[in-house]
Amino acid sequence: MDGLSAYIEKAEKAETEIVALEEEIEKLKDPQKLLADETVTPELDKLRTENAKLKYQITHLKRSIAEEEAKSSTNMISVQGSLCSLFSEAITLAFPDVPDPPVLVSPSTKFGDYQCNSAMGLAQLLKAQGHKRNPKEIAQAVMNFVPDNDIIEKLEIAGPGFINIYAKKAFVSSQLSELLNKGPQAPYTGPKKRVVVDFSSPNIAKEMHVGHLRSTIIGDSICRLCEFLGHDVLRLNHIGDWGTQFGMLIAHLQDKFKDYLTVSPPIGDLQAFYKKSKVRFDEDEEFKKRAYACVVALQAHEPGSIKAWNLICDVSRKEFQKIYDRLGINLIERGESFYQDLMVTVVKELDAKGLTEIDEGRKIMFAPGCEVPLTLVKSDGGYTYDTSDMAAIKQRLHDEKGDWLIYVVDAGQGVHFQVIYSAARKAGWYDPAQTRVEHVGFGVVLGDDKKKFKTRSGDTVRLVDLLDEGLKRSEDKLKEKERDKVLTADEFKAAQEAVAYGCIKYADLSHNRTHDYVFSFDKMLDDKGNTAAYLLYANMRIRSIARLANISSEQLKKAAETTTIVLDHPKEWKLGKCILKFPEIIVKVSEDLLIHTLCDYLYELATTFTEFYDSCYCVEKDRQTGEIIKIDMSRLLLCEAAASIMAAGFQILGLKPVGRL
Repeated sequence: MDGLSAYIEKAEKAETEIVALEEEIEKLKDPQKLLADETVTPELDKLRTENAKLKYQITHLKRSIAEEEAKSSTNMISVQGSLCSLFSEAITLAFPDVPDPPVLVSPSTKFGDYQCNSAMGLAQLLKAQGHKRNPKEIAQAVMNFVPDNDIIEKLEIAGPGFINIYAKKAFVSSQLSELLNKGPQAPYTGPKKRVVVDFSSPNIAKEMHVGHLRSTIIGDSICRLCEFLGHDVLRLNHIGDWGTQFGMLIAHLQDKFKDYLTVSPPIGDLQAFYKKSKVRFDEDEEFKKRAYACVVALQAHEPGSIKAWNLICDVSRKEFQKIYDRLGINLIERGESFYQDLMVTVVKELDAKGLTEIDEGRKIMFAPGCEVPLTLVKSDGGYTYDTSDMAAIKQRLHDEKGDWLIYVVDAGQGVHFQVIYSAARKAGWYDPAQTRVEHVGFGVVLGDDKKKFKTRSGDTVRLVDLLDEGLKRSEDKLKEKERDKVLTADEFKAAQEAVAYGCIKYADLSHNRTHDYVFSFDKMLDDKGNTAAYLLYANMRIRSIARLANISSEQLKKAAETTTIVLDHPKEWKLGKCILKFPEIIVKVSEDLLIHTLCDYLYELATTFTEFYDSCYCVEKDRQTGEIIKIDMSRLLLCEAAASIMAAGFQILGLKPVGRL
């Protein structure tokens, strides 16, 4: 009974505490009652008011500083970003007690030019604080605090609490003039960083195939984006140039070319050479023993083995470089062999920190949040890919001083990199709050049958064959349109290569990289729709307008300094706004590294330009004589602004524009 009495007493006490807490919550819901009960003193309320004023002053000061920096900066202004700053200030002033309020501003085509959709989210946060407010009332309160600025013409509330934002034409016109005078500049996304990008990564003694296509193209585009943003970019090719497979290759080389130390062996087809050595390795026990002995000699840096290894690597390098040259891609080779000595040091460091353990003869390391451990040292004393990747990330963070590491590797390696990154954090090598380390994964390339892209015989498609086929298809397409009759031989070759390689790149980049995509030459070479062929043609068309009007680039440059761009026609206004979306697109892509967003924008820009061109005469000609009657310089400058943004986008995507197509 004593035990029961004790439980009853505890329950009654808990009930009393619950009632007291409920009363406290009710009080907190009513600020006026709190003041009346002196739970919140007038002094405290005064401090809150002062704090709200200080918040306003700080926000206003920050905005003033940002505006001054923007005036002196060459960075393009993100209209969306500027509006977010204005509404952030307004929301903070209207609701100073709401922590981390949502600031949602997005472009709009139906209702105004932009729209702020923060009111509904604010209503939920206020409700959680015990203040029930109508989203329309919230929207009005926010509108009342939007500071004076050069961007907004007017604001209006629509629907349940959306704020429609209408931009000033004078602001858009002035920004277009800035663009024409300074050229396309990157928006400000933070201080300059040391960016290390790991991409492409083929294996020595194996030909590059379609599986390397996505890493190579996506990685190059990400490098170009980071370079455009002003970062210091290190482009690394983490080739597979070390491991047990080199034992059989060296042994086979020694058998076939006995004088390899003095005479360079004529290995024409390294793929065939690799296959023959593999057959011998699988079928000949004596050869297998010698292959293992060659691995040991290579790891011991025996001169003859190192010479043979270098010869094999050089043959592959030359073949890789032919592909990179065709695609216009620059890389610094830093293969697995580069990290061999570092692996010893890294394992010792992890041992000293007490992060390793022995499991069935292996030395392993568990990483936080990961079920599968890293195998750092095998039971036979050899190192693994895990060890190599740990050495690589340590070197990139500490020796290269990387602020941002990007690994462009297929999505199937996602779990592996999660473990590597987690282990590196556990080792204390980087803090995610200071250093950005990420895996940029991507899906596979599919054939028309929605299966992995293969040849008819079921073999993996060689990348060189794919590029050759692209050139042939591009040539056929251009001849079908009789471009060979109007272009010089050099112009035709330039157009053929720009279309072939551009279409292959764009077909990849225009798809969300996280998804698989179907490879189709017919679709990518189509000059209608969201393809490189269409964009290249649109760009050439824009560039030709001033040329056909006999207006030189120097004349355009001079006109840009004195001519105000008029945006009275709806299509002029639509095109002007579309051009100025470029900075916000770049900001978004820099955050998620989804390049297809930029492709979608360039397609939108091209189609918006077509609408403008079909509705607005830039150059008027006499229908009988063909003589130029009138040139609208404002519209020509709008064409030039669109072309300059398209050129900047092409540069990031790695597309090569041509003067004649």
